[in-house]
Amino acid sequence: MMKPIPYGRQNISQEDIDAVIATLKSDYLTQGPRVLEFEEAFAEYVGSKYAVAVANGTAALHLCALALNIKEGDKVITTPITFAASANCVRYCGGEVVFADIEPDTYLLDINKVEELLLASPKGTYKGIIPVDFAGRSVDMEAFANLANKHDLWIIEDSCHAPGGYFKDSNDIQQQCGNGKFADLAIFSFHPVKHIAAGEGGMITTNDEDLYKSLLMLRTHGITKDSETFKNSIDFAAGESGFSEYPTWYMEMQTLGYNYRLTDFQSALGHSQLSRANQGLEIRRKLAKVYKDAFCDKKFIKGQSGVVEGHAYHLYVIEVDDRTGLYNHLRERKIYAQIHYIPCHLMPYYRSRGWQEGDLPNAEQYYKRCISLPMYPTLETKEQQYVIEQVLEFYEESV
Repeated sequence: MMKPIPYGRQNISQEDIDAVIATLKSDYLTQGPRVLEFEEAFAEYVGSKYAVAVANGTAALHLCALALNIKEGDKVITTPITFAASANCVRYCGGEVVFADIEPDTYLLDINKVEELLLASPKGTYKGIIPVDFAGRSVDMEAFANLANKHDLWIIEDSCHAPGGYFKDSNDIQQQCGNGKFADLAIFSFHPVKHIAAGEGGMITTNDEDLYKSLLMLRTHGITKDSETFKNSIDFAAGESGFSEYPTWYMEMQTLGYNYRLTDFQSALGHSQLSRANQGLEIRRKLAKVYKDAFCDKKFIKGQSGVVEGHAYHLYVIEVDDRTGLYNHLRERKIYAQIHYIPCHLMPYYRSRGWQEGDLPNAEQYYKRCISLPMYPTLETKEQQYVIEQVLEFYEESV
């Protein structure tokens, strides 16, 4: 009897367990050395100057919005085919989310639709763009950066699905997702179904030192212990006069921040997982090729993730008619495929802000047909073949 097959799952090794246990036995469970070790290793992995570990991907997005000073009424463009947090981070700061449609072939934010929005309004109407490396496929960040520079916009690259993913720039140079070359900030998630699992957790990467310093303060209540930036006097800090230096215990809350820290034991797990991230990527890409070859000539396939250079394959998506029928057929056979995503602009919250069906036809058509098949490094060959057989069986029986 085939065991249940989820759409994604974590892969915890003995090395991961040992790393967490060692941290639990150490002097620090949080705010210790493992966090910085993970940050430095992750920055090196994606090719950025700085990395800031945080509590989760949503916290990462919120902190980016704060660091970029999104405020009441600021308009920001993003895709409707993403997890709601990509849009919600703008609303947390009082900004307005404007959705642009997707490219039907790539499922990514359509740069032409974004440009249409920008050209249709006076310069300065929009403040930024949040493109998403959906399913693991990298956005052409060079093209988006060129567009953003023309209109004085910042960019947050949502790379939650794509650590290790990349695209080729105009000079045919490989550009890693989140390397900071084309975006002001990029974010990642360490939820268990992602490439790197830490239970929960997130990371922000950037090449901007000022943004980096701002993020460090914002993730810890807006508090700093850097004496060079203190605003109160040494006499006040010490509680008496006559001192030439600030006391070592003194700290200041200089802005309104949050408790968005990541623990040391989560960092230890994430760092251990990072050490074999490329191995997992290689397996994901092999699984994607098997799916692509199995479905490439099938008339019932209206679209699929396919084999794309640089794709990190967090998800493998196929588009089909009678998607709900297939979904139920698979569930009855203990294959727990998933739908990614219900278009954000048609969630009741965003409908209440004026969005309606028909606004973004490509995204809406995609939603009617999309289904994500199981995709994770420990998916066994026989399990993947069983998934493929069941998809084929459903459509053969439906003919």
